[in-house]
Amino acid sequence: MNVSRLDGDQLLARADELAELLVDTVDGGASVGFLAPLDRATARAWWKERAAGPYAVWVAEDGGRILGTVSLAFPDKPNSRHRAELVKLMVHGQARGRGLGRTLLATAEQAAAAAGVTLLHLDTETDSPAERLYRAAGWTRAGMIPDYAADPRGVLRGTTLYYKRLSPLTG
Repeated sequence: MNVSRLDGDQLLARADELAELLVDTVDGGASVGFLAPLDRATARAWWKERAAGPYAVWVAEDGGRILGTVSLAFPDKPNSRHRAELVKLMVHGQARGRGLGRTLLATAEQAAAAAGVTLLHLDTETDSPAERLYRAAGWTRAGMIPDYAADPRGVLRGTTLYYKRLSPLTG
């Protein structure tokens, strides 16, 4: 398994593969901002929009196939440059249960610390399998908002907010 960061050009070049991962994730029931069924053209367009944004995107691949991804979103305001939001941690249904989510999460945390980020935050569907991952990785639950977003079937679900303090890497 190889994990690497994609720059904007690489993100554009691999948008079709990333779209396949996003469609699989939504079809699998993960609440990542989209309703099912998600068509590939919409998923591809969404990934292409990420290429210009304030995002850092990593992919995990095996045999040249993208099996997972995670991103960091960096704020543009001067008073919040010490933090970043962890977004769109996704693992293909065929690759779940092999520790790939933990690997991607650790990659993003280490890269954030290396960039001087001292605080990460995220939200995830309440009572989803993702919550176990974040708690096991030392994230702190900050609270829950009921009926925050619709899951892929359109049912309103709560979201749980998490944060993690990081020590910036030196040297």
